[in-house]
Amino acid sequence: MINTIRTYIEKYQLLIDNDKPVLVGLSGGADSVALLAALVRLDYSCIAVHCNFHLRGDESFRDEHFAEEFARSLHVPFYKVDFDTIAYAEEKHLSIEMAARELRYKWFEDMRCKLDAQAIAVAHHRDDSIETLLMNLVRGTGIRGMRGIRPKNGYIVRPLLPVNRDDILAWLSEQHYSYVTDSSNLSDVYTRNFIRLKVLPLLEEINPSVRNTIARTAEHLSAVETIYINVINEARRDVMVGEQHLSINALLRYPAPETILYELLKPFNFTRLVTDDLFLSLRHESGKSFYSSTHRLIKDRDYLLLAPLQKEETFQYMIEEGNVECHIPIELSFRKIVLSNEFQIEKDKNIAYFDYDKLTFPLVLRKWQAGDWFIPFGMTGRKKLSDYFSDHKYSLFDKEQTWLLCSGNDVIWLVGERSDNRFRIDKTTKHALIVKFFTE
Repeated sequence: MINTIRTYIEKYQLLIDNDKPVLVGLSGGADSVALLAALVRLDYSCIAVHCNFHLRGDESFRDEHFAEEFARSLHVPFYKVDFDTIAYAEEKHLSIEMAARELRYKWFEDMRCKLDAQAIAVAHHRDDSIETLLMNLVRGTGIRGMRGIRPKNGYIVRPLLPVNRDDILAWLSEQHYSYVTDSSNLSDVYTRNFIRLKVLPLLEEINPSVRNTIARTAEHLSAVETIYINVINEARRDVMVGEQHLSINALLRYPAPETILYELLKPFNFTRLVTDDLFLSLRHESGKSFYSSTHRLIKDRDYLLLAPLQKEETFQYMIEEGNVECHIPIELSFRKIVLSNEFQIEKDKNIAYFDYDKLTFPLVLRKWQAGDWFIPFGMTGRKKLSDYFSDHKYSLFDKEQTWLLCSGNDVIWLVGERSDNRFRIDKTTKHALIVKFFTE
């Protein structure tokens, strides 16, 4: 078994810095005892860390004392911590299992940093990986859950994954190492124990080698997952246009585009149900919105438009006469001048010129509303903003991000786009207001 573990550590480069110690999670059970003893046998500098979750009365203290004595027998430093697991679970609204997991791994990481350890070794073995695969299969976690437990996840390493529980128990017996038994492991109350004690024995009645079969399948699926992730990354580069646009045409060129869509939107907290509904809408008319807990996505003509959910904000700002600048919600500057023969208009969409004496103050800066209209510069007829947006192929996000500068009820400028012809400078203008929009 020692040679198998050594080869596995080398294959996956689980422990590579011989100058730094390895934290070893030591519960006192057979698996963790074997892990610590094996790593010591392989000449790694080990530090044992033990969590007392105070869930099993006297058994919890028995395990703590055993773990401390076992570490001492191997001349390994020992650290322990006490948790009020039940109180933490209630506070965080977690199951006892999840609460213990959170507490354990957070403390392990704190200790890794404090003791400058190269890794945190935990005692998951091959049977644990098989049970995890079956649990994930029942829960429907997708291909990522079908590869079982990873050999390495950040600083967490699992050197015992190539060996099973029977291998471990046989080796402990050969080495005359004792260990404690957690009585909760003999109960089928918890999902993992139910699979271990009920499901796997039933599957072994169908195929006595089912554990080996599942383990091999997990290895194959791990390779498949690598290919899957590469395709998803390729699709992300191809489909994502910047951070807020997803090309519908590019997406539909991929096989299983609904799965690609789910993977691309999962980082933005969209659920599978939402993305399935979204996928069905891709060939329908634009305008439908979909929501996650943090983002909104709008189906536009050729793109899916993604943006973070915004906090409710005021959409109307007053600009008093005499103001020279505005910083919220956008940055504008205002300058009143007396026209002279030398005055020239600079052709720049971010600069607007108005006949000052035609304006009514305070000016109003707001978002567009249904029914808004203006007379575009150079024209004589009214134009609804909704028609202007459509003619100029504004996306839904573009519309929402457009600000209007108004004089009374009149729109005088689509900021950064086009001003109103009624308020232009002409031969009778004596005073002008120059408004500049700063885009950066």
